[in-house]
Amino acid sequence: MSTFRYQAVAGDGSSVTGVIDADDRRSALQLLGKKGLYPSRLEAQVPSGVITPTKPPPTTGTALTGKKGQISLGGSPSASTQASPVKSTGGFRWGTGIKTREITAFSRQMAALVGASIPIPQALEGLGEEEVNPALREVVHQLSTAVRTGSSFSAALAMHPRIFGKLYVSMVRVGEEAGALPSVIHDLADLLEHEDEVRSEVVSAVAYPLFVLGFGMVTVAVLLVVVLPKLFTMLKEMTAVLPLPTRLLLWLSEFLGNYGWLVLLALGAIFAGYRAFARTPGGALQVDGWKLRVPMVGSMLRAAALSRFSRTLGILVKSGVSLLPALKIVEGSMGNLILSGQIAQVAESTRGGASLAAPLREMGLFPRSVVQMIAVGEETGKLDEMLLKVAAIEERRMRARTKTIISLLAPFLILVVGALVGFMVIALLLPIFKMSQTIH
Repeated sequence: MSTFRYQAVAGDGSSVTGVIDADDRRSALQLLGKKGLYPSRLEAQVPSGVITPTKPPPTTGTALTGKKGQISLGGSPSASTQASPVKSTGGFRWGTGIKTREITAFSRQMAALVGASIPIPQALEGLGEEEVNPALREVVHQLSTAVRTGSSFSAALAMHPRIFGKLYVSMVRVGEEAGALPSVIHDLADLLEHEDEVRSEVVSAVAYPLFVLGFGMVTVAVLLVVVLPKLFTMLKEMTAVLPLPTRLLLWLSEFLGNYGWLVLLALGAIFAGYRAFARTPGGALQVDGWKLRVPMVGSMLRAAALSRFSRTLGILVKSGVSLLPALKIVEGSMGNLILSGQIAQVAESTRGGASLAAPLREMGLFPRSVVQMIAVGEETGKLDEMLLKVAAIEERRMRARTKTIISLLAPFLILVVGALVGFMVIALLLPIFKMSQTIH
């Protein structure tokens, strides 16, 4: 039997502290849940043998905030073992209908409600009732049910790993352990909103070139399959020998007219094979390596990944996560297996107490000026602030490279489409010019 000291929120919204005896952390959470108490902090203490809930003195801050400290995630019980299973609805990218920006909005609303000292189950119930998306509404109701039956908020989130990733769950768990859940969820919402903003900028930037390419390919296909066959019939009747460009265009038109379905089937098979290859461990590693080696695009992807690394690590350190577990969390959020492996090597180098700047300098992940900023942040005890500044630098670099690529890509695609259409026009006009010369 162990004794745990807790700080919790009662059903009426009041804050309660006390101690409780239980076999383990999970049992303590379940006992508190049965009493209608929803803990924001639960710490093991020397056994005392009694439950002694007391009302804390009035405070001017929120009931759920507390002093942040360095929390090592590896020493605390796994959040996933603290609650009974609840069926997950799956991921938000495929099959659930839950979009990333909806998770961001949920996080922002949850930060506001928890910051106003509203108990987590009541906050979840309110958000669930107001949620328009049925899939997300069901997930929020499951979260509320799990918390009311004794699970911590982080354990409930961990039951939906494809919706709330490792980073999300870990930050919420740190907020619970440190008694700073409102500020941590606020930082998490800021991070998600920033990633949504960057993602929207990239999508908006590539939308025009993709539209030009798609429209051009559709136009060329319609001309080859629908329009040109009729013109070629007329040209054959007018002249027996067609110029070489015209014959090439005629062959291409006939091939697409007869075997266009086979071309589409082959393209679909190639795409499916590529996806299957990219999902294998070795294939995913090779694909990520190819991406980094593409001229200009590779440097942009590297800058985006390093920006994500710096911002995420900075927010984790700011929230109270110690460096090694924070690096392990960030390792899985890089979006590129090659870079994730390099971050894993950095984490191994810091395991023995080494600084973060030294392995980063050896790996060559960042420019020397950026590594120097991180070193200064470690020396002055302001690593989180310096990492966030590094993230801003890498984001500016990524955005500048994105603008450069897009500014070159759009004219290039226009030239490609124009060249195709121009070749088709020349191939059609050559027989007419030949006939006019024959007449004269």
